[in-house]
Amino acid sequence: MNLKKIDDFIWEIPKHGNMLVPGRVFASKKLIDAIVTDNSLLQVKNVATLPGILDYSIAMPDIHEGYGFPIGGVAAVNVEDGFISPGGVGYDINCGVRLLKTDLFYRDIKNRLESILIALFSSVPSGVGSKNAIKKISNKEFKKVLQKGAKWAVENGFGTEVDLTFTEDNGCIENEGYKYVSDRAIDRGRQQLGTLGSGNHFLEINVVEEIYNSEICNYLNIHLEQILILFHTGSRGFGYQVCDDFLKIMRKNANKFNYNPPDKQLIALPFKSDIGKKYFNSMNAAANFAYANRQIIKSIIEETLINSLKISPSELNLKQIYDICHNIAKLETYKGQTVLVHRKGATRAFSSGSKDIPLDYRNIGQPIIIPGDMGSGSYLLIGCEKALDYTFASCCHGAGRVLSRKKALKSLNSNEIVKNLENKGIHIIARNKRTIAEELPEAYKDVDEVVKVVVRCGLVKKLARFRPVAVMKG
Repeated sequence: MNLKKIDDFIWEIPKHGNMLVPGRVFASKKLIDAIVTDNSLLQVKNVATLPGILDYSIAMPDIHEGYGFPIGGVAAVNVEDGFISPGGVGYDINCGVRLLKTDLFYRDIKNRLESILIALFSSVPSGVGSKNAIKKISNKEFKKVLQKGAKWAVENGFGTEVDLTFTEDNGCIENEGYKYVSDRAIDRGRQQLGTLGSGNHFLEINVVEEIYNSEICNYLNIHLEQILILFHTGSRGFGYQVCDDFLKIMRKNANKFNYNPPDKQLIALPFKSDIGKKYFNSMNAAANFAYANRQIIKSIIEETLINSLKISPSELNLKQIYDICHNIAKLETYKGQTVLVHRKGATRAFSSGSKDIPLDYRNIGQPIIIPGDMGSGSYLLIGCEKALDYTFASCCHGAGRVLSRKKALKSLNSNEIVKNLENKGIHIIARNKRTIAEELPEAYKDVDEVVKVVVRCGLVKKLARFRPVAVMKG
């Protein structure tokens, strides 16, 4: 791959062949050495052929090989003749993270972490095929979930309106996707509301270990040694089925449109086509499912912590910092033009003043949550104006895999991983040992290096770093 160095943290794949725009990769030399070991840069090149693509096919420093698009890929297309690609969103539509803060400090729960973790494990359904945390709902009621998202959850007693304020899109994207999703998708979704799932989905108890911007952290009421709760999940089997259904539909209709993608996984149709519109609406329905899913889990976590610790809601004082998604395509305005931004393993990074972030954050910028691996730490960042010029206001979404799950399984067995984590003071619990082995810390890039890149490029500012002390996996 011909990769041209622009500066210490920006690399370019020059426009050539059937590329419509250059590729732009944000990474350090250390990260590039890992990135070139898979096909992710080839995927960056392939995405540059997407009809209607604007400026660059963009790759974040956590980039690794995905389905069609690389995970960590960003592509904006014009809405008039641009194409929408399910591979640019992914199977786990609106997979995202939610960060919660408490009034507890490490000293308050240090000796009770194991019992707290067991209580959370018992109350938050996890693992492959895990079923509803709430009673099974009717098809009619489920379609209301698809229309209302997290608002449905709040209306049904899971959390409060304040949670919606600190959720991207206020936890609800207007759509008519409930008209187009398959019966199979609905059947899968009805059984999985309020479930964490498996794989890289997790729930963590974290401790704030570094503060980089005391002014903003004080504004957010975040302090050293404070307990934060971080969890990661998405639209579960419902989102997977929506993606799978529309990939098949698009393939059957691809010959009607003048686009022959270099990779069949990059199948795409015009955004304004009938199928393109139906996919977009169905994708947003899946996004709403994910918002509702995380809202229900947040409510379960709060109740579990109160009961497990035998404290009052005011003593816990669980507050949401932000809920952010990282597998979605959204209509946004840049330089007066409405564009469709695909973010596959990437998040929004809006700066201060943006009307698309909560009023309480408009003077500081949008919070961005970057999970690391379960043995290191995670970051809270804030969006900067430079991201508007460089990345369509986008940022990385995590550390990014460097080992496939298959290779990870060959590295260390789960007992060794658990022992290593315990030596670091990290408790872990999981539905099966395979998940622990697949998600071993060494399977991921160095989150500190990843964050260094987006900070040095001016996309974000660092606010705080926190380390895990208890980890729950599916």
